[in-house]
Amino acid sequence: MSSEYNPQTNQAVPLAYLTNAFCSGGTFLADGRVISVGGNAPLTWLDPNIGDGFTAIRYLQRSSSDASLNGQDWKEPGNKLASARWYATAQTLPDGTIFVASGSLNGLNPTVSTNNNPTYEILSPVAVTQGNNIPLDILVKNQPYYMYPFVHLLNDGTLFIFVSKASQIFNVGTNTIVKELPDLPGDYRTYPNTGGSVLLPLSSTNNWNPDIVICGGGAYQDITSPTDPSCGRIQPLSANPTWEMDSMPEGRGMVEGTLLPDGTVIWLNGGNRGAQGFGLMADPTLEALLYDPTQPLGQRWSTLASSTIPRLYHSVALLLLDGTMMVAGSNPVQMPILTPDAANPYVTEFRVENYIPPYLQGAKANHRPTNIVLPTTVTANGGQFTVSFQAPSNAQSCGVVLYHG
Repeated sequence: MSSEYNPQTNQAVPLAYLTNAFCSGGTFLADGRVISVGGNAPLTWLDPNIGDGFTAIRYLQRSSSDASLNGQDWKEPGNKLASARWYATAQTLPDGTIFVASGSLNGLNPTVSTNNNPTYEILSPVAVTQGNNIPLDILVKNQPYYMYPFVHLLNDGTLFIFVSKASQIFNVGTNTIVKELPDLPGDYRTYPNTGGSVLLPLSSTNNWNPDIVICGGGAYQDITSPTDPSCGRIQPLSANPTWEMDSMPEGRGMVEGTLLPDGTVIWLNGGNRGAQGFGLMADPTLEALLYDPTQPLGQRWSTLASSTIPRLYHSVALLLLDGTMMVAGSNPVQMPILTPDAANPYVTEFRVENYIPPYLQGAKANHRPTNIVLPTTVTANGGQFTVSFQAPSNAQSCGVVLYHG
């Protein structure tokens, strides 16, 4: 299913697409469009209009200056990926091209190497493939934990790629490994025991040096699997990159970290036991965790409000334009079930929550600027642009944060 959702009015508009987007990857193009890449097999048994999505590329365009685009369906002009990819990761590169990596050829058992696609391909800035499937060594070495790798763009144009417990710095332009990084201690961190990964805010105060945090994970794909509370933090471009270990208050699988404008990270969703897959996770972790990277080791984690809604397989948390967060999803059963029973204690979840971070609570909520006017375009060419606003009368400092996507 796909829909366009308005968090202010709580209205959803269904959006059609032509191919099965289940377990696809996605990213923003440089022109602002969203693409969805890969997916799963045809759903002719359910809907004869939904075709094979393994090689599909889908486009969605919206614009703050063109309301006529609202409600328009996904566009699928017919160009395809160079190969089938189920659970692929996509990352936009500095020149606007798209790095698409990993995935399964058929959506079947990833422990069987012939099912896997341990390669990457490059799409043009308008998401047309160059047609080449290029082997990626870290995916081969870490099967079956090779799908949905964590990928972060570093400030020198290289990529940080993390799979299972292993990571490296990779140069896409030369197709070379720049540096192998030490393994992250603890359990597996990528599918089917995915934890969460964030690139911390880049700042001029540390010369834009990238700093990455990876938390959670698990041991194997079964509901009996323990989950990992540990977190690793690394600066991959430092002279001697090493993992600094920390810990969440509890083990969590399928936990998602979301950067906030004040530089902290909210971690939401997931469970304390099990793995990804239908009916494979229990003991939902309902509380929000706050991570403050500026605090000393051992003092960075605090526990905030708790939800009453389990958010397991296929759930999401993202920052909205007003500084709050939208929390949605959870379909731990293959076909929609709305009423829990003994066989399915955790069911399809259609409720949406709005989470208000600490910086918008209490007296802090009155400290935000008003009448903000942004430029229509910002070009990364070293030039200047203007942001105007009205500051509160008691303001003592001011900060501006650029947030991608």
